[in-house]
Order: sequence, then structure tokens, then C-alpha cells
Amino acid sequence: MRKTDLHEVIRALKSESDRRNIEGMERFGISTKGTLGVSIPKIREIAKEIGKDHALALELWDSGIHEAKILASMIDDPELVTEKQLEKWVMMVDSWDVCDCVCSNLFDKTRFAKAKAFEWAVREEEYVRRAGFVLMACLSVHDKGMKDSEFVPFLKEIEKGCTDERNFVRKAVNWALRQIGKRNLRLNKLAISTCNKIAVKDSKSARWIASDALRELSSNAVQSRLKWRESKSR
Repeated sequence: MRKTDLHEVIRALKSESDRRNIEGMERFGISTKGTLGVSIPKIREIAKEIGKDHALALELWDSGIHEAKILASMIDDPELVTEKQLEKWVMMVDSWDVCDCVCSNLFDKTRFAKAKAFEWAVREEEYVRRAGFVLMACLSVHDKGMKDSEFVPFLKEIEKGCTDERNFVRKAVNWALRQIGKRNLRLNKLAISTCNKIAVKDSKSARWIASDALRELSSNAVQSRLKWRESKSR
């Protein structure tokens, strides 16, 4: 495969097409528009063969093919991503899996990640808002250099966004809350406090988010792991 040949890459994706994967995607509520049915492990293999290629990533995204968009997020260079590109791509997201992939593979590694988490979390578009909260979740896992104080404003946004009843949004809010609460003991306490605040809101979404997150964050498994981690860092 020539590294920058879009048509060769598309052919490689099509050669891995599997109708059974498309049927599985439908069961999980994933959009099958422009879908080839290529598994994520196969996409990763192709991405590894290509390496980083910003120009090709832009072409792949514009192809409109579901798996090509995911591949684009894997091979793009976060140092070359512009704010204009971020805004264009997030507005073209039409499925929760693409949203999560572009956030965890690329967006959270750009210099705009923290700002976009705040900006997108208050936007009205469903997948844009989801992206805002997914970025919070991804940053809590991937960015080891972030200070605890930087996550406190995220928790405030979670408290505001928890009443959105749209399934793909509320699950992202829940994800962000749980990931922040599993970062360390201090943030765990703050996240549990946030759970208690949103649990009393007059919203089915808020109550579900609070109950589900609290169940995990207060569990013996999470508490033991965080205490062990803190003891090792002393």
C-alpha cells in the first residue's frame, strides 16, 4: 500500500468488509450509513501500516465512509490539527462510535482539547455535546499531567449537563463522571459529591447518571484500587 494513496487505502478497507459486523453495529445503535463492516482491530492494523499522515487523514474523513473516518482519527497528527478541522469534523459526526474514536484517538491529544470539552458540552447538537463530555472522560484517562484542580470545572459542567435526556449524551456525561472519579481519591470524593448533588434533580437522566456512577465510584473494587495507588505514590 502506498502511504498517501487514498484509493489504495479505501480498497484495503473494502477488502476487510464483513456483513456480520454491520449487523452487529445495528444491534448496538451504531449508524450504518456509509459503513463497510470492518472491525476496529482490522482498522488498527491498517493504521499501523500507514503511520501518521495528516493529509491522508483529511482525505479519508471527507470520503464519508464510516470506517475511513475512524481510520483518519488513528493516523492524523494531533500537532497538525487546527481548530477549524476540529469544528468541521465534530459537525460531521453521525454515530456515537465515531464520536468516541475521534475524541480518544485524536481530539484529546490536540492543544484545543480542554477548551473544546467546555465549548462542546454546552452546544445543542447531540453528537457535539456528547463529544464535549467524551473529551472530559478521555482527558481524565490519557492526560497524566492534568492537575486535580483542572477537573473541578469539568464536574461543574457535568452537574449542568446531567439533565439532558438524550441517550447518547447522558451516557457520555455518566462516562465523564465515572472516569474523573477513578483518577485518584481526591477526585473520587468530589465526583461522589457531584453524584449526590445531581441525584436529587427532577430528571430521570440525572438520577440514572448519579445512581450508576455512584455504584461504581463507591464500590470496594474502585476504593481499594485508588487507596493502593495512593499508597504507592507516597
